[in-house]
Amino acid sequence: MKNKFKHLALGIALLAMLHPVSAQKKHHTVDQKAINSITEKSYKNHILQLSSDDFMGRKPFTKGDTLATNYIAEQFKKLGLKPGNGNSYFQEVPMVEITSTPNVSLSLKSSQDELTLQNLSDYVVTSRRLQEQVELKNTELVFVGFGIVAPEYQWNDYQGLDVKGKTVVVMVNDPGHYDQSLFKGDTMTYYGRWTYKYEEAARQGAAGVMIIHQTKAASYGWNVIRTGWGNAPQMDLDNVSDPNQYAQVEGWLSTESTSKLFKLAGYDDALLEKAKKRGFKAVPLGVKTNFKVSNKIKRSKSNNVIARLEGKSRQDENIIYTAHWDHLGIGEPVQGDSIYNGAIDNAAGVAALFEIAKAFKAAKKAPERSIVFLAVTSEEDGLLGSDYYVRNPIFPLKTTVANINMDAFSAAGATKDISIVGKGQSEMDDYAQRSALKFGRYTKAEGNPSSGGFYRSDHFNFAKVGVPALYAGSGSDYIEQDTSIIAQRKKALEGRYHAVNDEVIPEWNFEGMLADIRLFFDIGYTLSQEDIFPKWKEKSEFKEIGEKR
Repeated sequence: MKNKFKHLALGIALLAMLHPVSAQKKHHTVDQKAINSITEKSYKNHILQLSSDDFMGRKPFTKGDTLATNYIAEQFKKLGLKPGNGNSYFQEVPMVEITSTPNVSLSLKSSQDELTLQNLSDYVVTSRRLQEQVELKNTELVFVGFGIVAPEYQWNDYQGLDVKGKTVVVMVNDPGHYDQSLFKGDTMTYYGRWTYKYEEAARQGAAGVMIIHQTKAASYGWNVIRTGWGNAPQMDLDNVSDPNQYAQVEGWLSTESTSKLFKLAGYDDALLEKAKKRGFKAVPLGVKTNFKVSNKIKRSKSNNVIARLEGKSRQDENIIYTAHWDHLGIGEPVQGDSIYNGAIDNAAGVAALFEIAKAFKAAKKAPERSIVFLAVTSEEDGLLGSDYYVRNPIFPLKTTVANINMDAFSAAGATKDISIVGKGQSEMDDYAQRSALKFGRYTKAEGNPSSGGFYRSDHFNFAKVGVPALYAGSGSDYIEQDTSIIAQRKKALEGRYHAVNDEVIPEWNFEGMLADIRLFFDIGYTLSQEDIFPKWKEKSEFKEIGEKR
């Protein structure tokens, strides 16, 4: 035992040398009583309940919305947490649901030939314009590479181009995905996200925008596009005052359809390779098409669910834990099953909020700062619930210490490492490292930085307003030595992202999930005992806005 504690002390000393900012802070030991309150039985039961068929996939604006938000509020109340919004556990989020029905088929015409694409299998199209009918007639298609305007990376795909009335065709991800010397190499920037592609196309005045889907570059298959865009209503915040905020039509083209389009235009896939090089000039394809989209518009409200544990001495300073409660609801049937249960994504994250709240309540020493538990709506539709919260914060952003976000835990087993998404952004990485050390673990960067994970969950909205945010999870250095067992679990868990089979199955292993929850508790607990506000790292794109808040 003496050697064990000697090694721990040496480790902490080494950490202080490696992280001088962390060395300024007092080291806190693990509160074992709090840690022991986090149990598999209660955690699993909450996941089973939230992901049951009774909750109908937890889609906003449905019965599943009401059931899920009431359940979460009820659990917060049972845990002895105070309502987070005055006397209410709810923050109303005014939203609009748009169900778009596009052309069944899409005819693309050049001067020489014609190509017909089929909705869902070849392309998807929606419109976020609040109009019952949206129509583009004879809109010209222009290939504009990645569709990026990034002065800091000396990149402008729209330079000298007028796309008003035209439909731009753009590549997913950013140039760094293909050339390590460009942008941030294989770490995707926000310029690579589909949301940015739509935003920039609208800023440029494009009438339409179609993103070319490629599985590796997008980090998900066409099934995700088909389910998320082609067969589901699209949600948005109901506060859009500028009708030109969005292009008239937004959509995706499959890889195969893109090849056919280029061939129709007299090009081949080599055009994609040219677009990956600096200095690429947009290419008018000489192809026109007609889009017609019928929109069914429904205005209503969903809810963020919010609770608070008040701090002892610095209750005005808040640490916010987030997890999104929504999923995809009832959609296209697959082998007779049409309910998208969302067990991993993200009943597991919401259940973690309850376990962490239990731990804070059980801690021997109460937190000095306040702890906020925020279950947000409509993450699947574009991080809308967290977007609404940061635009309408219940607790001032200036005194919000940090955000710790939990989304999609791994059920494959416990790991020695913690994978930090967007590692290097803020001092929250240092807090994660300090807490990991207490549990005999270590941190590393995410395994697939080109997926743009830092821009794909609710912590991103906090980062955009300057609040240091952490998004992390189990790594790949498994404690289980039998690799065949890990392989069996991974195989059983494959293909469940945004699928009807994202359910609790016997192959789930809860050890890694619980280990991560205990770590996330300790990170927040450590922060709650301090009076220092974490900062953004020098090279973070959020540093400037963080300093202004």
